[in-house]
Amino acid sequence: MLEQWKSWLTRKLTVPEDVIIDTPRLTMVGQHHLLVENHHGVRSFFEDRIELHVLDKELIIKGEQFIIKKIYPEELLIEGIIEEIAYKDSRKEGGING
Repeated sequence: MLEQWKSWLTRKLTVPEDVIIDTPRLTMVGQHHLLVENHHGVRSFFEDRIELHVLDKELIIKGEQFIIKKIYPEELLIEGIIEEIAYKDSRKEGGING
């Protein structure tokens, strides 16, 4: 119910959804830079794969030669060759709510 109210409020106030609902915001520049805002931590980091906590899901980033250029509590800048970005529902695999 709270999420529906927040969604309604963002539409009425014309405020970006990620500001009120804490939705992740991904900004990709070409294939080599990815800024992730509103993440909730790095689950794993490898040169070819990064997993981040976002809401009740995992954000999976696959590619090559990854480096974390900047990291802040809710913001992460990744450089490398980005080939794939996908969400995985952590609840289906015995995650936090599983």
